[in-house]
Amino acid sequence: MTDNTVLVYQDGKEAVRCNRADGLGINMIRELGVSQVIISTESNPVVEMRAAKVRLPVIYNCEDKLETLRTYCHKHDHDLSKVLFVGNDINDLEVMKAVGYPICPSDAHPSILRIASLVLESRGGCGVVRELVDKFHGLSKEK
Repeated sequence: MTDNTVLVYQDGKEAVRCNRADGLGINMIRELGVSQVIISTESNPVVEMRAAKVRLPVIYNCEDKLETLRTYCHKHDHDLSKVLFVGNDINDLEVMKAVGYPICPSDAHPSILRIASLVLESRGGCGVVRELVDKFHGLSKEK
C-alpha cells in the first residue's frame, strides 16, 4: 500500500506515501465481508497509524510472513489456497508461492513478477488496492 518511499525527518520519525484511493478500496472490500490484514516486517509506528486509519488489523515486526499468515489463517479458519495476497518484494516471495492468488503491482521485484497470477497496472502505493477492487467489481476501464 506504499510506494516504498520512506521520508525520515530530523527527529527520526518516518513517513510513507499512500494513495487515498486504496483507503476507499479497503472500505469496499470490507463491505463485501472479506477478511483483510496487513502483514509487515516493519516495526514502525507509521505502519500502525496507517492500519488504524483504514481500520485494518496489522501484524508487524514479523520475521516470517508465511508463518505469520498461516497462523492468521488457522486462527480465522481461512484456507491458504483461497487467500489473495498482494506482495511486491523478496520478503513476500514465500507467501506468494503458498497462497492461491498471488498478486503484485507493476513495479514489483522481478522474482515476484514471475510468480504472480495477476500483475496490476498500478505501481506500488499508486492505487493497487483500488485497481484490484475495480477489476473484481467490473469497474475497470477494460470492461
